[in-house]
Amino acid sequence: MTTTAAPAGRRRLMPRWRDYGRPRDLIVRYLLLFLVLGLTVGPLLWQLLASLKSTGEDVFGAGATLLPHDPTLRAYRTVFDQVPVATYIRNSVIVVVLSVTSQLVFATTAGYMLSKPGWKGRRAVWVVLVASMMFPFESIMVSLFLSIRDLGLVDSLAGVWLPGFVGAINVLLMRGAFLAVPREIEDSAMLDGANEWQRFRYLYLPSAWGAIMVVVINTFISAWDDFLWPLIVLRSEGSMTLTLGLSRLQSSSFGYDQRMVMAGSVISVIPVLVLFVITQRWFYKGVSSGAVKL
Repeated sequence: MTTTAAPAGRRRLMPRWRDYGRPRDLIVRYLLLFLVLGLTVGPLLWQLLASLKSTGEDVFGAGATLLPHDPTLRAYRTVFDQVPVATYIRNSVIVVVLSVTSQLVFATTAGYMLSKPGWKGRRAVWVVLVASMMFPFESIMVSLFLSIRDLGLVDSLAGVWLPGFVGAINVLLMRGAFLAVPREIEDSAMLDGANEWQRFRYLYLPSAWGAIMVVVINTFISAWDDFLWPLIVLRSEGSMTLTLGLSRLQSSSFGYDQRMVMAGSVISVIPVLVLFVITQRWFYKGVSSGAVKL
């Protein structure tokens, strides 16, 4: 009985342990991976489990356990009964939609213009954008509030949205993505009679789809999770965003139930997780394709 050897190409496709490095290096890699996973996912998992605990179970202290003995959704029902979560979600959605729309419009157009050579002042604008990223938000917070007050936008969702209608990092990200488009392709489109808008719409935007998704995700997360600026601008309960409104659960008027605080944190983070899970492949693609280039 004779046997035939597998083709050489098939043998090369079969993974071997030495292709992944030495066993000791492989163990170290997995240990580091689980360590990072525990540091990132661990707090969220702990909040979820703590929010499911019944009233008689300890959340903190020596008698506290990780897993709830009698899981219940009482904390979530109490949150929805005591605070207007639907109003908070509506306000957050309005701010997110305004922020994402303005970021997409202005970041893509500004990034496109910065990627085009030949116009005077292009380098100076690029330097100003990079320099603006060096100043923390806290250093301009007072002047921003005075400007919003003079515009009469205090205690309004427009006042929350306006200071962040476009971000320098998103402009530079889109600029890097547009610079990756080969010049020869644009020259071919120009020879075919495509004007500036047509080249931007049908050539550059499809090529920068990954970077656009990065802008969408980053803007969504920053607008949805923002707490400091809404805390300064907003006053009435009907105009509060979700993050700001749920922070009221820590006040004494709600008895400071730790399970309610954990439930509110889980409620606020669920939309971010859902968005990231849906768009993660475009996010990682856009991070690599939209690197900032000099």
